[in-house]
Amino acid sequence: MAHDTIFDRILAGDIPADTVYEDEDVLAFRDINPQAPIHVLVVPKHRVERFADLADRSDAWIGRFFSTVSRIAGLLGLNENGYRVVINNGKDGQQSVEYLHAHILGGRGLSWPPG
Repeated sequence: MAHDTIFDRILAGDIPADTVYEDEDVLAFRDINPQAPIHVLVVPKHRVERFADLADRSDAWIGRFFSTVSRIAGLLGLNENGYRVVINNGKDGQQSVEYLHAHILGGRGLSWPPG
């Protein structure tokens, strides 16, 4: 279990982030390597390493996380034209940080399939 990821360090305030939203449960900030005009990462403040680990979380916690992701997308002005939410899980899913995070991508038409 890696407990010193870049997200742990951002949440601890050791690394600055371009924050777009914060509450008691999540931190959302702009990706430093954006893949779309709007690319925001949403990180829960209570550690979960992978999407697969959500099976161990309560339905209420999961619902709050995803409703907050949706709220942030709206605050970013993405509801009218649409956006994509991506969560990578594990090596084959290209998860680069062992800390659950949602990517909100928008601001342009997105192609399919993604990869």
